[in-house]
This record gives sequence, structure tokens and C-alpha cells, in this order.
Amino acid sequence: MIVCKDKFVGGNQMATGIIIVNQYQRMVKLRLGRYVGSIKGPGFHFLIPLLETGIVIDTREIPERVPTQQYITKDNVVVNMDFVLYYRVIPEEADKAVLVVADHRLAVRNLAMGELRAILGNVTLGEALSERERIQSQLQSALDENTPRWGVKVQGVAINEIDPPDGVKNAMEREKSAAAIKTADITESEGHRQAQINRAEGEKQAAILSAQGEREAAILKAEGNRQAAILISEGQAQALTEVNNVAQGIDGRTMSLEYFETLEKLGEGEATKFIFPLEFTSMLSNFMSNTKSGDSYTE
Repeated sequence: MIVCKDKFVGGNQMATGIIIVNQYQRMVKLRLGRYVGSIKGPGFHFLIPLLETGIVIDTREIPERVPTQQYITKDNVVVNMDFVLYYRVIPEEADKAVLVVADHRLAVRNLAMGELRAILGNVTLGEALSERERIQSQLQSALDENTPRWGVKVQGVAINEIDPPDGVKNAMEREKSAAAIKTADITESEGHRQAQINRAEGEKQAAILSAQGEREAAILKAEGNRQAAILISEGQAQALTEVNNVAQGIDGRTMSLEYFETLEKLGEGEATKFIFPLEFTSMLSNFMSNTKSGDSYTE
């Protein structure tokens, strides 16, 4: 038998005769144009020419880049966007990819573009640019709700680029530049503020330390003065005590002699008038009496 390959239907290979199905393929068998109810797996198969035909479907994951399209956001901004779909035909449901839809690849691609238009119509440009992952997740969820009827499972969606118009991009660049300048100004002013706070805090601590030092110095000085005054007072008291003790042992004649020596020193000066206290005359009388008594005693 000769392998006879007729044509491709919806991207799938239609064949009759001797068919070899690869590991990554499944074959849907039709007899007289009617599905006979079995999906053929990998291996050798024979289809009766003219009576039976087989449609071979690739069940591997298909990465398909959807060409750039224009989409309108909620705030009426037209953006150019392209994305990549990753999907595959479920091997156990390969018959749906043949019997339910004419071209499952075209169906998945068009469905993805339609769902993406609906999603972007509910978000602003700013949200579209900043929440790309959320949009991808919503798109995949929408595809998962519809593609199973075709025997297809969407493995993932990846948005490559969201390109707004040039005018919008220029406005965004200016806004970004203004925001950067504002942030820099805030950072600089915050730095100046913090520096002033640190400087004031340092001056405060320095003033506190200086005041504490002056206080401690004043306390030490006062304590030293007090100790010195105490010592001086004690010294004076001790000296007076000694003087008093000595004075108690001095008789009248000795005191009189001391007075006379003082008078002698006064006489050496330039003064011509002297004032003597009344006690001096009584002391002189006592001295003269003591002198006479001494003389009598001597005789």
C-alpha cells in the first residue's frame, strides 16, 4: 500500500491509506465522512481508500505571536499591542479540534484578540502599563472559559509590548521627569532638614555639656573656697588660741616693755603728735609701781 496524503484542513493533515501517527500526534478517523468514535494514538494505521480518511492533529504546545493590533483603553487612548499565546490540543479531546471548529488555531487567535479588547476597554492607560500581569491573568482566564469546547488548553499568555501614541509618550516622559525632579527636591530638602536637626541637636548637647561643666566647676570652686575658709578660720582660731596662751603667761612688765618698744618705733617716724589711750596711763602707773617694788626688793 502507498501512503496517500490528500491535503491539509485547518492546519491539520488529512490522509488515507497507510498512516503512521507520531508520538506527538493524534488521528481522528472518518468513514464516509462520519466520525467513527475513536481517536487513534501513535503507531501504524491503515485507512481504506475512498471509504476512510484520517485527520492528523499535532498535540504539542504551539507558541503563536499575535501580530500588533490597535486597542482602545478606558480613557480613549489608542495603543498598539502584541502578545504571544501558548496553547495545545488536548490529546483526549482531539476530535473537538476537528469536528467543532474549522480551524482551532484561527479561533484561539481571534478569541484572544477580542477578549483583550474587552479587558483593555475597562482599564486606563496607566493601569495597562502598570498592571500587565493582571491583564495577562484576566486574558488567560477568559480563554480558559471558551477554548475547552474546541479541545484546546491555553498554557499561557505573554504581552510583549504596549506602545501608546508619540504624544502620550512625550507627555509621560515629561511627567516622569517632573516627578523625578520633585523627588530630588524633596530628598534634598529632607537632607537639609535632617542636617539642621542634627546640627541643632549637636548644639543642644554641647550647651548641656557646657552648662554641666560650668556647674561642676562652680561647685568645685565653691567647695574649694569653703574648704579654704574653714582652714583659714581654723588657722586663725588656733593662732588666737596660741596668742592667748602666751599672753596669759606674760606679766605686766613684759607688756609694758612691748609698749615702750612700740613707742620707740613710733618716735622714729615723722609724726609730731601721738594719741594714747587711757589704758596706757594705767599701764604706765602699773609699770612704775612694779619698777619701785622691784627696786625695793633689790635693796
